[in-house]
Amino acid sequence: MSQPAPNQPSVTPGLQAQPGRGDITQVPDLAGASGRVGPVRTRMPVYLDMLPPCNAGCPAGENIQEWLRLIKHGQTEAAWRQLTRDNPFPAIHGRVCYHPCEAVCNRKELDGSVSIHSVERFLGDEGILNGWQFEKPRHRSGHKVLVIGAGPSGLSAAYHLTRLGHQVEIRDSAPLPGGMMRYGIPEYRLPRNVLDAEVDRLVQMGVKITNNHVVEDLETEQREGNFDAVFVAVGAHLSKRVDIPNQDAGRMVDAVSFLRDVASGERPVLGRKVAVYGAGNTAMDAARVARRLGAEESVIVYRRTKDQMPAHAEEASEAEREGVKMNWLRTISSMDEADLTVEIMELDENGKARGTGRFEKLEADTVILAIGQESDTAFLRNIPGMSFDGDVVNVNPETLMTDVPGIFAGGDAVPSERTVTVGVGHGKKAAKQIDAFLNNAVHQRKVKHPIVGFDDLHLWYFGDGHTRREQPELAVDERVTFDEVVGGLDADQATFEAKRCLSCGNCFECDGCLGACPEDAVIKLGKGHRYRFDYEKCTGCASCYDQCPVHAIEMIPEN
Repeated sequence: MSQPAPNQPSVTPGLQAQPGRGDITQVPDLAGASGRVGPVRTRMPVYLDMLPPCNAGCPAGENIQEWLRLIKHGQTEAAWRQLTRDNPFPAIHGRVCYHPCEAVCNRKELDGSVSIHSVERFLGDEGILNGWQFEKPRHRSGHKVLVIGAGPSGLSAAYHLTRLGHQVEIRDSAPLPGGMMRYGIPEYRLPRNVLDAEVDRLVQMGVKITNNHVVEDLETEQREGNFDAVFVAVGAHLSKRVDIPNQDAGRMVDAVSFLRDVASGERPVLGRKVAVYGAGNTAMDAARVARRLGAEESVIVYRRTKDQMPAHAEEASEAEREGVKMNWLRTISSMDEADLTVEIMELDENGKARGTGRFEKLEADTVILAIGQESDTAFLRNIPGMSFDGDVVNVNPETLMTDVPGIFAGGDAVPSERTVTVGVGHGKKAAKQIDAFLNNAVHQRKVKHPIVGFDDLHLWYFGDGHTRREQPELAVDERVTFDEVVGGLDADQATFEAKRCLSCGNCFECDGCLGACPEDAVIKLGKGHRYRFDYEKCTGCASCYDQCPVHAIEMIPEN
C-alpha cells in the first residue's frame, strides 16, 4: 500500500483537507449530513402485508397464498380447510376454473406462473379421498333462506349461509343438483363422482336440496315456507335462437339441450359431419362431444376471427388437438338437404365482421347452435318492483339485492361473466349480504391492501430452475370416450408447485432482514410470529428492506 509523501497530511477517504490548516482534516458537519445513514434517522422500516395478485384475481375470493403456504409446510388438511372457508368446491374448481389467478401470478415473469389450479385440484381430491367434511354450525340464527337454483352460485350461497347459522333450502328444477356443472360441462372435464362428492358434503352439513321442483310463483313459495330472504341463482339454460332460411328442425339442435341430453346419458346420432355455429366455451364443448359420439368431422363456424372468439384460448386449443376444425370469418346463410351455405366475412376498419357477398358450401349432417345462452328469469316478472335488463335481473352491485327488499340474485341471473368461479364468488358475497340484511346490519367491506407487483420483488433470493410441473393428459387418440382427459399431480408434485409461490408481499420468515441488519435492530419473535423492529437501535439504513425478497418491508418517513 502506498504511503503519504513526507510532510503531507493524511486525508481520511471521503473528506477533503482544509486549506491553510496544516495536517488537520475537515470535520464532517453531522447536523447537516445526508445519505444512507445520518445522525438523525429520517426514515424507518415497517413490516407490512400486501395483497398478492393471485388473491386479488380470484373471483371466488380465495386466500390462495395462505393455502399454498400451508401445503409447503406439509399441512394438507389445514390447507384444504383454509381453501374451503371461501370455496366449498376445490376438486371442481381445480378442473373447470379458467384460473385468472395464474394470469396475474408474478412468477409468470420469471419462469412460469404457479400452477394454482392443479394444486387446488390436488387438495380437492385429497379431501374426497380422506372423507374430510365441513363442520356443522355451532349455533342457529332462527332465520330461513330459500335458494332458487342448485348450480355453483346457489350451492355456494347455501354453504356460506349455513356456516353463518341460517337454515337453507335449495329448490331446483333438474333431477340432480349441480346446474350447468352437471348438465353443461362434459364428464371428460368434470367427472360426476367428483361433483357428487363435493355437493354431498353440503347435504351432510345440513343444506336441504329439493330437486324436480319448478318455481313458478316465488312470492307464494316464500310466504308459505316462512322464508326470511331469497337468493335467486338460476342458470343460463336457454339457448338463443337464430333464423336460418330453409332450416331443417330435424337437423338442428341447440348446444345447451344437446349437452344436457348427453350428460343425462343419451347418445344422440349426429351423422358423419357436424357443424357447430358459435365459438364460445359451450361451442367448443359441443364440438368435442360430437367427436366422442362418432362424428368424423366436427367444424366450428364463427363469423369473426379466432382473436375475437368468446371461448377461452385453452378450450379452443384442446378442441383443435382433438380434430375439431375451425372455420373463421364464416356465417351460415341458409341450409339445404345435405349442406350449408356459408357467407365469407371480412373485418371492416373498426374490426367488425361484415359480409362480402361471396359464398361457399359446407357439408353437415347436423348443425349445433351455440350462439349464446339466456337465463330463465320469467318466473320473476310478475313480482311488483322487480326490474330487468333483458334476461337478467337488476341488482345493487354492492349487495346483490334486487329492487325488491329481501330478494337477492347472483350468478347467471345477473349481469356478469358466466363461469363457475364467478358464480361461486357471487354466492359467497350474497351470503354475507343476506346475513347482514337478516340482522338489520350493514356488511362492511374490508379495505384491501395494495397489490404487490413483479417489480416490487427482489428475485435474487429465489434463483431459477424451478419450472412448473405439468399435469398428465390422455393421448389424443385415446380421447374417444368420456374418460377424464387431464390428470392430477401427486403429493410431491403438488408440494413442489406450492413451493414455487413467491409469497408476494407477505413475510415468510426467511431471516433475510435479521441477517442483514448491522445494528441488531431486528428481533425474531419465534416461528409463525415473524419479527419486530427495535427502533432504539435502528438507523434507517434500509439493509433489511433491500434484503427482503417479497416486499414485506417498506421504508417510510420518520414522521
